[in-house]
Amino acid sequence: MLLAVASVFLVASGGGSVAVAAEPHRLALQISDEEPAKMRAVLDVAANVSRHYSGEGDEVEIVIVAFNGGLDMLLADRSPVKERVMGFAKSMPNVSFIACGNTLETLAGREGRQPPLLEGVTVVKTGVAILLELAEKNWTIVRP
Repeated sequence: MLLAVASVFLVASGGGSVAVAAEPHRLALQISDEEPAKMRAVLDVAANVSRHYSGEGDEVEIVIVAFNGGLDMLLADRSPVKERVMGFAKSMPNVSFIACGNTLETLAGREGRQPPLLEGVTVVKTGVAILLELAEKNWTIVRP
């Protein structure tokens, strides 16, 4: 609640005051389950939060971090939500997608090939480590 109150503050400027917005809201969503319903829930949360802050005139950055079974969400050859993920790139540029490199390596070893990712997905070495680093930078982490 304190962050919401502190998100806008006034700065005295020569006799008047000017409203200055704080940094954008930052949300990281975790998907680690291979269930399509959970993938849809993560996308629903991202869309709802994006629309909410857009309606308030605030900026929000949202990153979806996929690892373990949740990585299927970002794989071009098997994502049950492929069209919706691709739609986010066009309609919500404030939402980005991150794939766990460790999970990709495990899949590549099991399948004998590197699974193809959807366009625009960023790969990091360790998905959980990125969540930890984002939390340390005051991002809010949610697992719908």
